[in-house]
Amino acid sequence: MKQKQNIIFFGTPEFAAAQLENMIQSGYSVVAAVTASDKPAGRGKKMQQSAVKTVAIQHNIPVLQPEKLKDSKFITELESYNASLFVVIAFRMLPETVWRIPYLGTINLHASLLPNYRGAAPINRAIMNGEKITGLTTFFIDDKIDEGKIIKQLSIEIGNEETAGELHDRMIEEGKQLMIDTLDSIFDQKVQAKQQSQFMNQDSEIKFAPKIFKDDCRIHWKQSIDQIFNQIRGLSPYPAAFTSFKSSDGQILELKIFQTTVEKNIPSEKLFTIVTDNKKYLKIALTDAYLVLLRIQQPGKKSMEVSEFLRGFQISSNLQIIFD
Repeated sequence: MKQKQNIIFFGTPEFAAAQLENMIQSGYSVVAAVTASDKPAGRGKKMQQSAVKTVAIQHNIPVLQPEKLKDSKFITELESYNASLFVVIAFRMLPETVWRIPYLGTINLHASLLPNYRGAAPINRAIMNGEKITGLTTFFIDDKIDEGKIIKQLSIEIGNEETAGELHDRMIEEGKQLMIDTLDSIFDQKVQAKQQSQFMNQDSEIKFAPKIFKDDCRIHWKQSIDQIFNQIRGLSPYPAAFTSFKSSDGQILELKIFQTTVEKNIPSEKLFTIVTDNKKYLKIALTDAYLVLLRIQQPGKKSMEVSEFLRGFQISSNLQIIFD
């Protein structure tokens, strides 16, 4: 075992589960995992456990699934493990009565270069805003959301056409060594955490990453083509950007759009014209280029390449975008 100190891990999705697995494989003593309650999912509404719970069970680690984090029984149970450190990744906000329990503190791994992109959706928002650089940050949790002292950071370039899902998967791998380096520095008593104010640029405002809501996913076609392109890849594959079209006879076509590319030719067609050969391509004429749709999805159907979609759906020449 690496160190004698015990860790309690808090997290729910795959992003957190991968770090939990890596911590265990690296020899850290994780004595309990706290995660979300099992929830019904899919058409059959079968109960589904979180990715963190799956990893914990595989390693015979006790799993705690409290409904309320301030519940006295839950807090007493946490205290009974005598953990020296809590690690929180992709979990809900902890009350002070919880994060103050371990004597070494409670740390978090956040998917941005703090202080920028504090909030629930840092990966999505960074891409939606057209950022070229993002990163990962480990920091000590305090009484403010994502504002605690920074322990370590790692910069990560964002690919020109990279989606949120692709960046998410890369961050899982990039975060593994960052987390181990962070744990080593804490347990070796070499950590030198710094206030986030030391990372702030006085000439620019802090950017935030609030939760994604439905209106954030609706494509606003009167934006620039770069903004639309970034919105689509920043929301792919989940929750996904969407739009609606209407034919002259009143039929509505709703689509989620997962992947596009920009064709840099000046359109000869009228602005917002939908251009297709009804075989291989589907694109939309915008101000100074075409937005080419590559992967889409109709309600109730699987996502598919545009060429596959066009084999089963003929686009009429009078189809028009429904604007917000």
